[in-house]
This record gives sequence, structure tokens and C-alpha cells, in this order.
Amino acid sequence: MRIKTTKNTKTWKRASVITLALTLLWGIGQAHTLPNASAAPSTATCGTGGHGLTPELKKGSGVEGQQLQFTDIDFLNQTTGRAAGKGFLIGTSNAGCTWQSIYTGQWQFEQLNFPNNVTGYALAGVKGPSLTYLIRTDDGGSHWKRLDTPGVPQFKRIDFSDKNNGYGYSYNGSYRTSNGGVTWSKMNTPANTRATSFTTDKQGYAVVVVPGTGYKLEKTSDGGKSWSTALRVKSDTWNGADLYAHGSQVWAILYGDAGMSQQSYSLYASGDQGENWRQVFAQSTAGAGPAPGSNQEGKGSGPANPGGHPGNMALVGNQTAYLSAGSPATDKVGIGRSFDAGSTWKNVDLKTEGYSSRISFPTTKIGWLVVTSENRPAVYETTDGGITWSEKISVRSEQN
Repeated sequence: MRIKTTKNTKTWKRASVITLALTLLWGIGQAHTLPNASAAPSTATCGTGGHGLTPELKKGSGVEGQQLQFTDIDFLNQTTGRAAGKGFLIGTSNAGCTWQSIYTGQWQFEQLNFPNNVTGYALAGVKGPSLTYLIRTDDGGSHWKRLDTPGVPQFKRIDFSDKNNGYGYSYNGSYRTSNGGVTWSKMNTPANTRATSFTTDKQGYAVVVVPGTGYKLEKTSDGGKSWSTALRVKSDTWNGADLYAHGSQVWAILYGDAGMSQQSYSLYASGDQGENWRQVFAQSTAGAGPAPGSNQEGKGSGPANPGGHPGNMALVGNQTAYLSAGSPATDKVGIGRSFDAGSTWKNVDLKTEGYSSRISFPTTKIGWLVVTSENRPAVYETTDGGITWSEKISVRSEQN
């Protein structure tokens, strides 16, 4: 945009304000034409179809031989967020009414983590190799830089509280950074750890494997100098775990075997910073066998049953938790939820096909979900805590 400054100072100031607002929304980088915030969106295009983006994403994704697929989603608030896939990143600033292409290229995103609307992090790979890299953007997602982490194992999950401070979780350990991922320091964790999560530099949790016995759930309040065991879970198999913590909530997914496209696993929850735990459910399957601790008090199964595989969890406040899942065996997706730190649990199946899903909940009731599907990759929104969902964008095979 070329602005005349000699004849009309007011016009120049007004245009500068508009330009600054657009820059702040997505960061400094390639231009994104955003809709007028005061204009009513067109009902013909709001939240429907591919928003005209499918050809652009397909052409520029760097994975032209593959079908477009959503892989993760991350919302900062009720209106602003991003959805990622294999070779592309899109965003919305009006609750999914309209979407824009932010990035196309080589990166195949696995997890997004934007602590603010300009600086973001992601775990991503490239076509071919199975390695996952930590990458960073400082312009809202238009451009990404790989962060080399010598001596640090490959991360399976990242969690940044702001643009500088964050945690990286590997298969068997935790790492912390205070300079935006440039350097990392290892946190002290117990031997045979299979999942960890820290809410502060002092407060942390771990799932530990006890060969021949099962799992232990442990906690620390001194940054890992000492650990105490809060719960032991019997299991004939121990195939890893996932752990999520926020405020006083802690949730552990303990995996049993997998077979016939089915997954056995148990979900445990604590509402008091890991002091006491309850088994929320134990999903045993015919193809994968018994779930860890299935002979305890847990009843029922996870979402997208039978044989559903967990996606990710979203924790809000000290009481609310959501879990996404997908079932390759039955080609359906769903979510589970609790509004009381695991005392009660409800599963909701979506009326759509898919074999995996991931979620982001910026508030207790408003959430977003991406579905990986053979024929209907799409983004959905809920405003009632997951009871009902509406499609906001899809990149279906017939549109590619």
C-alpha cells in the first residue's frame, strides 16, 4: 500500500492504524486480507465448505501427492485460532466464519502451540523421514525456523506459557526452556518414567513403569528433587502413557495393548494436584485385551468406542476436562468430558466419519476439533460443551 503524506495527514493516520491492526493480528509476514470486523459475514460462505482454500493448500503444501488432512488445532480465545495439517496452516479471527491460508510448504504439523498471536511453536516433520522437529514462528505462522536441540531427545509434546518459557516432553523425560527454545535444561524425573507434566518449575507429575507389576503415578513439589507415589496400577502390559496437568487437575492415560485396530487404555484423574486419584474408565477390547487396572473401580470405556484411540486432552480451570478420540476400526470420532475433575464422565460420538481427532477448548463450553478422515477432513466447533458440533471448514477429497 502506498500512502500519500503531503496532502491528507488524516488519511495517512487512518490507513496506518488499519495496517497496524492487520499486522498485529497475524504477525509480521506475508499479507493476509482480513474481513472487515464490523461487516456482517456472508451467510452463503460462513462456516461452510472449503472457503475456496482447497486448491491453494493442495498446490502449495509440498505434499501434492497426498490428500489434505488436518492434524491439530489451537485456539487462543473464542474467535481466534489456527488449524494445521500436512504442509499447511490456516487461521480464523471470527470463530471460523471465514478462514485464510497462513502457510503452505514442507512442514507437516503434528502439534501446534501458540502462547500468543505472533509467536508460536510446533512439532512437525517433513515428507519421508520419520523425525519430528521443534520449529518456531515469530510472524503468526507465515514463516517457520527449525530450532536445533543438541543433546535433547525428540519431543512428543510441547507446552509454552509465553513466548519464552515452556516445557518439552520426550518419551521418558521433561525439559524446560526460558529463552524461547534456544536452549533446554533437563528436569529430574524418576527412573523408568514414561510420561511427565509440569505446571510450575516446582510442581510436576510422572507416570512410571514398574516392570512385571504395572504403573505408578508420582508427584514432586520441589522440581524433581524428590518424588512420592500416590497410586499404583496393576497391569500385565505397559505400552506407554500420556499425562496432562493444569491448575489442580492431573490426568493420566495408561496404555495396554493394541490389536485389530483397537486400543486398550485406562484414564485416571486427580483434582487435588496428584494427591488422590480415581480411575475414570477402563477400556478393555477384544482385539487389544485388558486395560491397565481394569479390575479396579473404573467402569465404561473411552469415546469413539469400540476400540477408540485417544487423541489429546484439553483442561480448563480446575474442574473441566475433554478427551478426543478416533476409531480406525469403526471410522468414527468422538469426545469424552468431565465437569468435576473426573468424578463423572460422559462420551459423545460425533455424527461424522473419521479415524482420529484432536481438540482445543479456550473456554469451558466453547471448543474446536479437527477430524482426520479418508473422505471428510474437517474442523468443527461446539458452544455447548461438546453436545452438538457444527462444521466450519472441510477439505474433502472431491474438493481437492
